[in-house]
Amino acid sequence: MGKAILLCFVLAASLSAMAGDSKGKVRDVTGCLAKGDSDKEFTLKASDGSTWEVQSDKVTLAEHVGHTVTATGVVSHAKMHNMKEDAKEAAKDSGMKKDDTEHGHMTITDVKMVSDSCK
Repeated sequence: MGKAILLCFVLAASLSAMAGDSKGKVRDVTGCLAKGDSDKEFTLKASDGSTWEVQSDKVTLAEHVGHTVTATGVVSHAKMHNMKEDAKEAAKDSGMKKDDTEHGHMTITDVKMVSDSCK
């Protein structure tokens, strides 16, 4: 069983490398922005269930806490992030019960308010 799991991870990583960076480094994520652990850290809980730890030196995120926003940002360590997500997908496809919600880190380059509240 352990070898099969390892094979799934290797296969997922290989397919990801052959396909290129299909998920990309830059993403638009829409969701609710909340305060993080420090002054410059925030959490974006996306409408698709994914969570992102976000920060920015270019835009003021603090003024959007509690708002639904669409944030454009660069995924930190994009290759490793995408390999992790591909491995989770491969494990799910092989019948293993895994948490399929995405979690990552992004540096925000632009933010647009969608709503002045989170629903």
